[in-house]
Amino acid sequence: MTRTDPTDVPRPDARLHFGVFFQGVNHWTIWSDPSSGSQIDPASFLRVARTAERGLFDAFFLGDGQRLRESEGGIHELDVAGRPDSITQLSALAAGTDRIGLVSTSNTTYNEPADLARRLSGLDLLSGGRAGWNMVTTHNAWTGENFRRGGFLDHADRYTRAEEFLSVARAVWNGWSEEAVAASADARSWSVPGAVGRVRSRGAHFDVDLAPTLPRSAQGHPVIFQAGDSGEGRDFGARNADVIFSAHGLDFDDALGFAEDLRRRLRAAGRPEGALRILPGTEIIIGATEKEAEEKARWVRLEQVTPAVALGIAGRLWNIDLSGRDADGPLPAEDPVIAEYTGKFGSSRFRDTLATVAEWRAKAEANGWSLREAVIELGPQRGHVGTPAGLAEKFARFVRYGAVDGFNVSPYLVPEGLDDIVDLLVPELQERGVYRTAYTGTTLREHLGLAPVE
Repeated sequence: MTRTDPTDVPRPDARLHFGVFFQGVNHWTIWSDPSSGSQIDPASFLRVARTAERGLFDAFFLGDGQRLRESEGGIHELDVAGRPDSITQLSALAAGTDRIGLVSTSNTTYNEPADLARRLSGLDLLSGGRAGWNMVTTHNAWTGENFRRGGFLDHADRYTRAEEFLSVARAVWNGWSEEAVAASADARSWSVPGAVGRVRSRGAHFDVDLAPTLPRSAQGHPVIFQAGDSGEGRDFGARNADVIFSAHGLDFDDALGFAEDLRRRLRAAGRPEGALRILPGTEIIIGATEKEAEEKARWVRLEQVTPAVALGIAGRLWNIDLSGRDADGPLPAEDPVIAEYTGKFGSSRFRDTLATVAEWRAKAEANGWSLREAVIELGPQRGHVGTPAGLAEKFARFVRYGAVDGFNVSPYLVPEGLDDIVDLLVPELQERGVYRTAYTGTTLREHLGLAPVE
């Protein structure tokens, strides 16, 4: 096949990176389909990771949830809910895979840096330098109820704590010099005297004095992922992250605008553009023809947004109990009940409730949508739909014009949801020269093409 990209594109030699996001708690994974497997059996995690590795993906990305989502005072029953501790799960996957990176989502609010840095360092060593850390913050009292401290962190402090947290973690990872272990059995001691440094840090959030217990890994230390989308979060990512996991990967102009904004912040932080990779989350739905792909996408949306899910989402918007209503009927006639923001499940998505409801009503009336169709059409859009060739052309444009560096793919089926991407889309990308044909390194940092850790 002849390449369709002109030679004057900004990044003609750019290569697309893929990660896979095993979501855990969500309603987007279609658990009820006969082809779906267990959402919590370790075999499901291993099946997805090995398929991604067969497809030369950069990373297997695991979310975290320190509390199940709740609704109306009880567990939200419409979620898939089976998220194990990420470092524990990824450690098991390290033994069952050879190359793919293993990214743990771990919270900086409800962990301590010395302990988490040691556990991540253990995963990095165990996997031969394939670990990544998706840094997330939280300030809400709801999650804090799980912990002795409760909701102790003000919203404004979450990134100051995260930045201090990362500084301590990096000091722990850098505590051993490269030559810390004695090179000969004839040496006077196992470690080279003075090669293990001491970490002393006293700041607003942490008071640490320790001797690190582990050496650096093959990639130095875990790759840092970050996902904050506020101005504060973008600045934090520009100063600290190796990879940004964004929500800006569906529309080309939106993705390019986000990337350009992030690169501006990166330069302001004194870092080169090559220091960062941008991997938006996405869903990919493939069909043999465009019509078949659209029909499959329609099926996926209806399976994801069941009548019960639609009523649950709309009920949180209107802040009234809609159970028993007809999801395939009209939107509620009642005005929404304005509730105080609590930080709990669903309360942050609809800050301007009256405006959102007015928009939903206007668009539903104009298009003849039922309540369920309005939820599908006006809820978060999930990703890309098309044929393997069409998607390959589209993704080549995204990466060669610098809108993204790749995608973190959320499969809608587990554990087989990556099969058509690996078997059908990856060869099309390879044929266009926009995707690797073999791993060229062994570490996650090498897969991503990031500079070595100093």
